Amino acid sequence: MLYMFAAAILAALMVLVLMPGCIKKLRSLKFGQTMYELGPQSHLHKKGTPNMGGLVTAGVTVVCSILFALLMHAHTPMDGGGFWSPQNALWGLLFVCLGSMAVGFADDFIKDVKKNHEGLKPKQKIAGQLIVGILFSLWAYKYVGSEVIIPFTHRTWDLGIFYLPLITLTVLFMTNSANLQDGLDGLLGTVTTVGMAGYGVIALLFALAAGTGAMNNCYVAGILAFALAGAKLGYLRYNRYPAQIFMGDTGSMFVGGAMVGVAVVLRIEFLLLFISFTCVMSSVSVIMQRYYYKATHGKRIFKMSPIHHHFELCGMKETQIVRMYGIVTFVLSAVAVLSVMKWF
Repeated sequence: MLYMFAAAILAALMVLVLMPGCIKKLRSLKFGQTMYELGPQSHLHKKGTPNMGGLVTAGVTVVCSILFALLMHAHTPMDGGGFWSPQNALWGLLFVCLGSMAVGFADDFIKDVKKNHEGLKPKQKIAGQLIVGILFSLWAYKYVGSEVIIPFTHRTWDLGIFYLPLITLTVLFMTNSANLQDGLDGLLGTVTTVGMAGYGVIALLFALAAGTGAMNNCYVAGILAFALAGAKLGYLRYNRYPAQIFMGDTGSMFVGGAMVGVAVVLRIEFLLLFISFTCVMSSVSVIMQRYYYKATHGKRIFKMSPIHHHFELCGMKETQIVRMYGIVTFVLSAVAVLSVMKWF
């Protein structure tokens, strides 16, 4: 338990120390945000703000996760195949996080360095995400299993071979959802801090309930969840309104991969609908807007999608929207914790 909390504290401190240098370096390299011409006009002043801050938060999360997992293993040996075994959830988690981040980094590089706002072509981005999703789902199918927990019950649902395409599509959906959520200063950072803390609490409860006396995958998932929560908490010092740096697709897709990874390892995929609700709704609002626009030949449900831009155009300040999303995530994370209490 202490290793999880220590990972969060160290990650936050490391980001606080490293981010100023990162901002300075990105400015000197002119790796600035490019603005979408059809986005809110109020965001045009953000053009040129340093991007790719997600490199720092992702790097710190990886370092802290490996460090504290190693320390815990030294104190309490890994259950099963050992620390370096592919059975260790740490490697599956890092793969889906870093694989998703690699797709985002390629997109950021094209947009911010090559100054091409289009970034990766949609087919290229989807292809990369599908490769990550397929490989991760194969790992999870072999080492985690195809049973998922049904919230508010003590039952599981064995998805069998359908587990593979469903997890692959979940990786694709959530990485893009996190990317869409990253549209206001401090928004994705806030919901990630709160949401990953929620995942971490569930991981801790599962780990304690196992009572094996050995380090298990729930501890590993909890360490990564708390490390990412701490990293994003430190990041908010520089990303809150008015933002000094953005995480970019590099950081947002790392977050999306982490959300899916932790949920899969804990077998709580259904709880993505609770803890990651705001990210899910970002994608849902875009889908609704697109199909409604086509069906009605030009009419819109929202003033702009993703839906946080709708709230913005309705007169809400960025800080108000971020606060609202943070509260919603906190409440739904608490519901998610309550939904699995029958397992303890």
